[in-house]
Amino acid sequence: MLSIESLILFTGILLLLGIASNQFSTRMGVPVLFLFLVVGMLAGSEGIGGIEFENYSAANTIGTIALCLILFDGGLRTTLGAVRTAWKPAALLATLGVVVTAAITGLAASWILQITILQGLLIGSIVGSTDASAVFSILRSGGVNIRRRLADTLEVESGSNDPMAIFLTVGLIQVLTGAVPLGGGLLMLFLTQLVFGAIVGLLVGYVGVWILQHVRLGAAGLYPVLATALALLAFGLAAVLGGSGFLAVYLTGIVIGNRRPVFHRGILLFHDAAAWICQILMFMTLGLLSFPSRLLDAAGPALLISAVLILIARPIAVFALVSFFKFPKREVLFLSLVGLKGAVPITLATFPMLAGLPIAAQMFDTVFFVVLVSALIQGWPLPLVARLMKVNEAVKRPPPVTLEISTLQNVNGDIVDYYVDTGCLAAGRMIKELALPDGVVVALIVRNDEITPPQGRSRIEVGDHIVVILRPAVRAMVDRVFSHRQQTPVTLPASLEFPLRGSTKVGAIEECYDVKLGESPEMTVDELMRSRLAGQALVTGMAVPFDQIVLYIREVTEDGSIQYAGMVILPVEETPWLEKEMAMGPDTQAAANPTNSVGKNDAAEERSATGDSLEPQDADRPNEST
Repeated sequence: MLSIESLILFTGILLLLGIASNQFSTRMGVPVLFLFLVVGMLAGSEGIGGIEFENYSAANTIGTIALCLILFDGGLRTTLGAVRTAWKPAALLATLGVVVTAAITGLAASWILQITILQGLLIGSIVGSTDASAVFSILRSGGVNIRRRLADTLEVESGSNDPMAIFLTVGLIQVLTGAVPLGGGLLMLFLTQLVFGAIVGLLVGYVGVWILQHVRLGAAGLYPVLATALALLAFGLAAVLGGSGFLAVYLTGIVIGNRRPVFHRGILLFHDAAAWICQILMFMTLGLLSFPSRLLDAAGPALLISAVLILIARPIAVFALVSFFKFPKREVLFLSLVGLKGAVPITLATFPMLAGLPIAAQMFDTVFFVVLVSALIQGWPLPLVARLMKVNEAVKRPPPVTLEISTLQNVNGDIVDYYVDTGCLAAGRMIKELALPDGVVVALIVRNDEITPPQGRSRIEVGDHIVVILRPAVRAMVDRVFSHRQQTPVTLPASLEFPLRGSTKVGAIEECYDVKLGESPEMTVDELMRSRLAGQALVTGMAVPFDQIVLYIREVTEDGSIQYAGMVILPVEETPWLEKEMAMGPDTQAAANPTNSVGKNDAAEERSATGDSLEPQDADRPNEST
């Protein structure tokens, strides 16, 4: 029995070795989970470390807590946009896909290992889920950035398919031990796991958001701790009620992460670190459980099972379920090849040991070897496969500097970094020439690893990183300004009013927002609107319609010029409304068209009321990083 001092020493050494393994993985392209497991094996009783560890109960406890925090971190980083984009194919893969994969692999395992069909299906269920962190760490280390919809599908599937694998594993173990009858009892177990897990996850998530936004804590470091407490509460409450704790904690993370709680960036950083620590300790603990001599005995059958899993079961499940969602064939093929296995199968492999099944040791060794093969054979060539199948996109350059403003108040604002490449609309223009809406500030220009204080006459050059502070309501407009000329333009919300300065030039509006106003590009919004109004008295709320937009007067200076205007992008079918609008008087227009934007004074009051600090927000947009 190790003393507490020795345990702390070994933990520190294992963490250092894990970090070193991660650096080696990044440089050599070897999957990091493979290296973590190998380090654990080398530290074990048959390795150079000589650590005696065969406590499956302790390993299961460590694995369960680690997976809880890892899934919560994954949920925090899963955007609702990703869920909306990919929830249909991802949901099928996370449920029916796991069942199909488990069934085919299980039948093959039953024949290869000469065991009963139920025992074979148990092995198939254990290895049925995929590991998102394994997939994306390999792709990032290989410099590969796969297409957004494909990445979203992998992310949502991998984050949500663990509950199905766990349900199948627990259910089959209960059937094998006689605790639950095969049939109605197993179906009831599944429904209970799914329903209670989902209800508890969403409930704790929404209650947690309210707590994080309304409870004022004295120290910033308490907010990540509070978020962790909510994750553990969701997992434990769901498990006590008979639901899936893993599904609950993942849903809680999604709800909290997308509601932007107070100290959001601090929560993300804390749980990113916690997830890395959990991954290192979990993989190394599971590596300590293995015996290389036993793995050699299991190598032959495990290789055959791995071949069935990688080349037959996963492809059949993916092609059968995803082909209906209009993915290109090469993307479907890529999805079928990236079903990497991670920590969940090895953790689940301890369940038969705890249940005392007769062939539990053989199951554990087989599953352990399958995970090693998946990580090495599937994972190592993955970046090359992505390039050959042409499912990758240009890798975004990481910003050389970030602007970080911490606040303990919930502030509705974003800090966004845009990279200016050769096709960027803003390249070659001065800041004052950009048709940026009101409420947007260019805070920083980073050029050649040097900081350039932005001014109106500062010219944006190719290779610059532009750090912008903005309100989320105008995000689509700013994305359009910094978008690529050859990319599909960012769609601007119809009938939503965007604030513009009166000094903004017509040419900038036409080029940045893809509209035609039919006037001189050098004319300002102020000059354009006054020319169309033909000497009428300027009244706040007056509308000046064009073919594609309507401009509203929102603020007039003492000398009679238009200080701020509101721009509304109109769909084609609103032409009759324009004719009615032109027939209305200015007073009627002002009353009939309330605005969603604010003028200069209102904006200042809004900033004063909500705080003067903004917090960074993660986002995935073309030509930018946050």
